[in-house]
Amino acid sequence: MQGHGRCLKLFLAFALLLLQYTQGGEVDHNQRDANVTIRCIERERQALLAFKRGLVDEDNSLSSWGSEAQKQDCCRWIGVYCSNQTGHVIGLDLSYKVKSIHHDLQGRMISPKLIELHHLQHLDLNNINFNGCQFPYFIGSLTNLRYLDLSWTNFGGKFPSQVGNLTNLVYLDLSFNSFTNVENLNWLPLLLSLRYLDLSFANLSNVFDWPEAVNKLPELTNLSLQSCDLPSPILSTLSYINSSKSLASVDVSFNHLSTSSVFLWLSNYNTSLVHLDLSSNLLAGSIPDVFGNMSSLAHLDLSFNQLEGSLQDLTNLSSLELLYLHDNQLSGVLSGTHLSKLSKLRNLDLSSNSLVLDIHTDWIPPFQLHSINLESCKMGPHFPKWLQTQKNISYLCISDAGISDILPSWFWSLCRNVEHMYLARNQIRGTFPNLTLEFSYSPEQHLSSNNSNKLEGPIPSVLSNARHLDLSNNKLSGSISFLCSSAAIGLVFLNLSSNNVSGQVPDCWTHLENLVMLDLSYNALSGKIPTTIGSVFRIETLKLRSNRFVGQLPASLKNCTSLKVIDVGDNKLSGPIPEWFGVSLKNLVILMLSSNHFNGSLPSQLCHLIRIQNLDFSINNISGSIPPCLKNLTTLAQKGNSSLTSKHTYATRAYLSRYNYPYVDDATFMWKGGVQTFRSILWLVKRIDLSSNKLTGEIPSEISHLIGLVSLNLSRNQLTGQITKEIGNLQSLDSLDLSRNHIDGRIPTSLSRIDRLGFLDLSYNNLSGKIPVGTQLQGFDPSFFAGNLQLCGPPLKKMCADEVGKGPSEQTDFINQEDKDEPITLGFYISMGLGFVAGFWGVCGTLIFSRSWRYAYWKFLNGLNDWFFVRIALLKQQLKDA
Repeated sequence: MQGHGRCLKLFLAFALLLLQYTQGGEVDHNQRDANVTIRCIERERQALLAFKRGLVDEDNSLSSWGSEAQKQDCCRWIGVYCSNQTGHVIGLDLSYKVKSIHHDLQGRMISPKLIELHHLQHLDLNNINFNGCQFPYFIGSLTNLRYLDLSWTNFGGKFPSQVGNLTNLVYLDLSFNSFTNVENLNWLPLLLSLRYLDLSFANLSNVFDWPEAVNKLPELTNLSLQSCDLPSPILSTLSYINSSKSLASVDVSFNHLSTSSVFLWLSNYNTSLVHLDLSSNLLAGSIPDVFGNMSSLAHLDLSFNQLEGSLQDLTNLSSLELLYLHDNQLSGVLSGTHLSKLSKLRNLDLSSNSLVLDIHTDWIPPFQLHSINLESCKMGPHFPKWLQTQKNISYLCISDAGISDILPSWFWSLCRNVEHMYLARNQIRGTFPNLTLEFSYSPEQHLSSNNSNKLEGPIPSVLSNARHLDLSNNKLSGSISFLCSSAAIGLVFLNLSSNNVSGQVPDCWTHLENLVMLDLSYNALSGKIPTTIGSVFRIETLKLRSNRFVGQLPASLKNCTSLKVIDVGDNKLSGPIPEWFGVSLKNLVILMLSSNHFNGSLPSQLCHLIRIQNLDFSINNISGSIPPCLKNLTTLAQKGNSSLTSKHTYATRAYLSRYNYPYVDDATFMWKGGVQTFRSILWLVKRIDLSSNKLTGEIPSEISHLIGLVSLNLSRNQLTGQITKEIGNLQSLDSLDLSRNHIDGRIPTSLSRIDRLGFLDLSYNNLSGKIPVGTQLQGFDPSFFAGNLQLCGPPLKKMCADEVGKGPSEQTDFINQEDKDEPITLGFYISMGLGFVAGFWGVCGTLIFSRSWRYAYWKFLNGLNDWFFVRIALLKQQLKDA
């Protein structure tokens, strides 16, 4: 929606400038005719120079503004437009050219001498930070203004009443300002020529009169109140906005508007509205027939609401060019007949509903769509043949559409102009033809699948032109030599995981300078990881899991400092764990080297990975001890959800900004004794897995500092010593596996206080003594304590020596009590309470109920106070005399 709003703004700005040209003309530094000799007016030049002194121009964008001889003509300055007949400055556009405006201690702008520009018609100060200073009062003196853009300017204070003098103003944009100190807009009804008003993202909660002020604008045609935190009742005051009912464009998206008030309000404008955006509100129920009379409506957005039922009432809107209904609860069957009247339709989005498209194979659409999103709309089992008639498609999404058919040969002829194509989560099968077409753009293509029928055969080299290519979960074979093509230079996202791709990875990565995400997991690739992969400096995600790679990780990877995810698990890689992980790749969030042949010890440099939250070195040949410095892993030492996520949006040239599909990293690893794959909640799983190695020594007590850990697996090593008594500090633990080591001693009592613990395995160690009693430990299966011959107590059947001979009731009492080694018991708390009551009433009770005791007590305290005072005074005097 913002994209369409910008287009409308640009159109109006162009129209105003064209109107100015026809009425008096203008000239700037690029357009001035060589024969024109008129120079700018001197007082206006001085006013501009004075205004420049109040601007913060860090990039020297206004370098053409100056007093030097060659800069005398201000009509040639950047952002200045003059009349080619009179030489007066009629346009000033400083948007995005300067950073901010200087102001004094009273919050007033310095040198606001634009008051001299009486002939100014166009003023654009968009995105210049006013630093909260007062609304520029001099603007009220520019009575010839027709276009005023103060969006994103962060002005403050009250609006000066002089703003009402701008009776010629046609376009006013005050969006993305706080309006915190603005109390009223009583000047707004004086702008009788105003047609375009944008107050989007403005805090109008304290401006009580704005609905009445808007009501009094007789010429208003475009109104934008996007994300103004508007409640539904506010529309009742706008029911009769401008008596001529000429309102053509309304954007009230991202508010809290409900169904009844909205559609009652719309009934007043059923013939004039052309553009209507009600997305992201609280609209519920069925779509009313109020739209049936909106014969002029060309743009309708009802997305992100709770609308139900069918949409057949909208299929009579013959003027519709854009229809967005995605993310509602619409249902029912939609046939070709229903769509036959929408001859002007260009953009259609019905995704994320429960609609069924029952369209006959020989139906010919009356429209030519540019963008189509029918995700989750069931239209199978055959591939929709009517798409063959659509020659101008730029965006196509028919994912999860129930299609189980062969990809037709004619389909690729549609893709010449496609920028985004999504066919994922269907059962499309067949092979890629020998494609020879050339794409007009670098497309974004998603042909991934998660069903049994898959695409087969080699990957055609023409797809190397793609910017975003997802062919995961298919049966594609052959090599990936197409990456060496010069056409692959624009590749940003590549996912070929879960295919049958084989051979060695070509050593030609130097030209893939734009690659951000690479996933080649679950294939049959072999050989060494090429060293040139280290030249892909922008890469954030590298996933090569479950292939046949050998050798060491290339040291050139340390150049890829943007890396957040490395997963090379389940290969045949060897060598020591690189020290440069912790030196160069400090942005790592996920590091998985499991199921390889890595050896040596754990380098202490790993402790510099302060952002790491998933560290997996399991099933290797790593020896030595666990470094105590692991407590420096900052993210794991913090409770709660990390601000880091494994979700990245690799922005491509999206046809519509809402369609920048994010990629969510997934990972497969051992979890609670079984292999699981995590995707959407992967970033919540903070874990360390060093299992199945040759680690020795004790578990460092410093590991108890990692209070954010959700899973800790140190099983199948050669660890000795005792479990640290502070293990109970890991209150976020859901899974703990210390099995098959040589750990001895007692199980710390603090372990029983971890309430979230859902999985525990301490089996096959040398633990002894009684299993601590708590709400968790007695609920685990006895097998998780097996192999500890000196361990006793529930849930094991082996009773401890001091419990032998006790009856069932006594054993039950034992289970409900704390261990003998517990310093604080229930009896302790009872004794402490009784002692407090006896002591309190023994002393205070006598003072309350016995007057003689009370007087004696206060007399004693006064005497004690006098004695201390005399002693201190004598001591001071002795010290002074000494």
